[in-house]
Amino acid sequence: MLTEEYKDKVKIGKINVDEQGELALKYGISSIPTLILFKNGEIVEKNIGFTPKETLESWIEKNK
Repeated sequence: MLTEEYKDKVKIGKINVDEQGELALKYGISSIPTLILFKNGEIVEKNIGFTPKETLESWIEKNK
């Protein structure tokens, strides 16, 4: 699991868009799943829909 493999490199979280509507609106989340990678508080990658594990690993490695 990515949360275990990268626990010392990144923080992984999720939100419930029904409960966190303001946050979903702020980041333009209109479809689920939407994955957003932040670095220093800025969005560096965003994907809507299924994202393969290999792509997520590439995002993390590229943005260390």
